[in-house]
Amino acid sequence: MAKVEHADGHRRIVETPTEARQAEPGPSILALLTISTIAAIFVLAIVWFLFFRT
Repeated sequence: MAKVEHADGHRRIVETPTEARQAEPGPSILALLTISTIAAIFVLAIVWFLFFRT
């Protein structure tokens, strides 16, 4: 849980890196980016074969 610190008359919230990201690090983001990139390449290849092939 985030801590509130009072220093020099200012209020400051201190969080861990995980709390600041609001997520736990893991392979799910890498998997999402990989799958979406492959899907985009696949869709572009289909469009190219359908419309730009001579």
